[in-house]
Amino acid sequence: MNTHLARVVVAVTAAAASVSLAGCGSTEGADAGSGGSAGNEAIKVGLLLPEDQTARYEKFDKPLIEKEIAKFTRNKGQVVYANAKQDAAVQNAQVDDMIARKVNVIIIDAVDAKAIAGAVKKAKDARIPVIAYDRLAEGPIDAYTSFDNEDVGKVQAKALLEALGDKAGSGQIVMMNGSVTDPNAKGFKSGAHFVLDGKVAIGKEYDTKEWKPENANANMTAALSALGKGKIIGVYSANDGMAGGIISALKAAGVSALPPVTGQDAELAGVQRIVAGEQYMTVYKSYAPEAAAAAEMAVSLAQGEKIDGLINQMVDSPTTPGVPSVLVPGVALTKNNIRSTVIEDGVYTVAEICTDKYKAACDEIGLK
Repeated sequence: MNTHLARVVVAVTAAAASVSLAGCGSTEGADAGSGGSAGNEAIKVGLLLPEDQTARYEKFDKPLIEKEIAKFTRNKGQVVYANAKQDAAVQNAQVDDMIARKVNVIIIDAVDAKAIAGAVKKAKDARIPVIAYDRLAEGPIDAYTSFDNEDVGKVQAKALLEALGDKAGSGQIVMMNGSVTDPNAKGFKSGAHFVLDGKVAIGKEYDTKEWKPENANANMTAALSALGKGKIIGVYSANDGMAGGIISALKAAGVSALPPVTGQDAELAGVQRIVAGEQYMTVYKSYAPEAAAAAEMAVSLAQGEKIDGLINQMVDSPTTPGVPSVLVPGVALTKNNIRSTVIEDGVYTVAEICTDKYKAACDEIGLK
């Protein structure tokens, strides 16, 4: 694991130890329906994730959180899971269901950070603490864990400028931001602009509905038509799924020498495109410390414990100032550090990345 992430993991692990010790006791007769009063054997954690189009949620976040909850409760905790499949109304109903099931704490990655505020208030009224996971939900949330979103945007933008080098002043870039309903997208966008503004001309910029690759593809097609394929020297893409749609649009337009395209999430398809030289970079975010932070805060809050010793920042949401938070850094992943990031951390094996289609490209960069 890289040094920067290792420091975060050490901090999270140390904090987790204190939570585990705090969670070893039992409070018999505790009301399982009220947050902050349950013993280990009574802890019921509601886990609400936003969608299943992005590979990370089902493959990484869900199993990691389940594993950490089991560890911190000595296998006595229960995770009640639901995925909203990108539907904010469905997710609001899922919160109601979690309240009805009398969970002790809710971890929620909001489909729409603003639309979820009323449901968060309902949970709060039911004395159920709510942890915003990965996206800063509005409403009276008790804690938040995510990646440092502005820093992620800066990492992406710096990598793009490095890839452009002396060509930065010779054309225009396209900015493909995420969904306006996702507060993280605002952070990525802000961080990217901080680095890019004044350094390169932004020919077209889009906020991409629902982060969908097909919407990014349509936006990129429009940008190619407006700017001309010979004038686009680079593309800032806020995540890997959209990068795939962007690259498809570039190929369909007959762009043979692809410009550098950024990404985020280190999805397998994104890493493979990097190996093949189609995508320049992605932001690798180690989901383990984020999941561990959410789990340890959940167990602590469910047991009425303070979380002061777990947090590393205070973050303001549009509705709630000073939310106790754990923010984790991201790392630029290019073809030069695939082995020291996603492979060493056990996210993917060489065999998973270097399928027959990519074997020659893997051999060329020494990934065997």
